This record gives sequence, C-alpha cells and structure tokens, in this order.
Amino acid sequence: CRLSLRSRPHFHIIRNMEKIAGHIAPLSEPDIVRALGALAQASRLQVFRTLVVAGKQGLTPSDIGQSLAMPPATLSFHLKELMQAGLVSQERRGRHLIYRAAFDRMAAVLGYLTTNCCQGEACVDDACDRSAC
Repeated sequence: CRLSLRSRPHFHIIRNMEKIAGHIAPLSEPDIVRALGALAQASRLQVFRTLVVAGKQGLTPSDIGQSLAMPPATLSFHLKELMQAGLVSQERRGRHLIYRAAFDRMAAVLGYLTTNCCQGEACVDDACDRSAC
C-alpha cells in the first residue's frame, strides 16, 4: 500500500503545517497580512485571479503570460511574490512548471476576514460555502 503526500499531513513550501487531520489550520495574523499584501498589487491580483479561474489543473507561465500580455520577467517576479505569500503553488511536470492557486490558503484568508462577521449573525448566504473550492 503506497501512501501519497496528499493523504497525510505535510509541510507546505513555506514550512508551516497547513493541513491537520483533513482541515485547514488557521493562519496567523502575519500570514494574513502577507497574503493580502501580495494581492494588493494590480498585476499580482490579475495573475492570482487567472490561476483561480484555471482551477486545480493550473497553468504554465507561458499560458499565464499570453492571457495577461505580461512579459516573462515581470510574470516571474509576481509568481515569486505570490508563492512567498503561500497563495500559489508550483509543480514541475517534465520540462514545464505548473502554477496553481492555493485554494486552501485562499479559503483561510477569507475565513479570517469573515470570522465574527455581522456580530455573529449569519450574513453570508449558505450557498456561498467557502469549502466549495
């Protein structure tokens, strides 16, 4: 029986424990600030949104660059910043790099922003479940 890394808790690229017993560990305030800071730049926000739209299959840098008409050096810089914030993951597939939005991290940031929203009353539609990603 072979176990994959996805089936067990593992360390994320930034070396903090992300998944514990099948759910997302809460992020610290500095992690939240880092993630929001990374998204506070228009080009990085476009790159992140493009990866969110692409879903779990992800995109290569050339696909991202073509869709956003962004030069490779600029795109590389923005992907590095998003990776350091933990919002994007990178996988090598042969000679290609595949970038994906880190949906669990995105959900943790949204969860932090909406915790105790509206003085504890339900104000977000149940159809907008954060775990749907």
